[in-house]
Amino acid sequence: MNYHDITKEDMLNGDGIRVVLWVSGCSHQCKNCQNPITWDKDGGLPFDKKAEDELFEALGKSYIDGITFSGGDPLYSANREEVMRLVKKCRNKFPNKTIWLYTGYSFDEIKNIEGLELIDVLCDGEFVEDLKDNNLQWVGSSNQKVIDVKQTLKTGVTVLHA
Repeated sequence: MNYHDITKEDMLNGDGIRVVLWVSGCSHQCKNCQNPITWDKDGGLPFDKKAEDELFEALGKSYIDGITFSGGDPLYSANREEVMRLVKKCRNKFPNKTIWLYTGYSFDEIKNIEGLELIDVLCDGEFVEDLKDNNLQWVGSSNQKVIDVKQTLKTGVTVLHA
């Protein structure tokens, strides 16, 4: 897996102050995407031990509320295994920090991925230019949902994050 950046103090991609891992690779390639530079799975840098150490050092700071996986698409086929390994490691190492993940896939398309239950909030769906809404919090178009993953999996009904 490749990545473009690790943002160490972000307040735009989830609740609170977050670390954000921006992965490379996306097959959705939404029109007017805010991050087209991340589409190429071979773009950016290899996510190696040094990058992982940097990620977890930043996440370990007491004032950090959690981690957000974005990109590109963290659930792009070339990223999925590594991202879910990192999700599991984050949950084990920092059980009180929240995990957010942005994906262009719909919740129904990915709801059976092993480890998905470890994610707190999933922002799903492709960005659709015709449905763009600057008044939405956390997402860019009205077809996208900000999902409370644990409650949704528990109830079988999509529960939106408050």
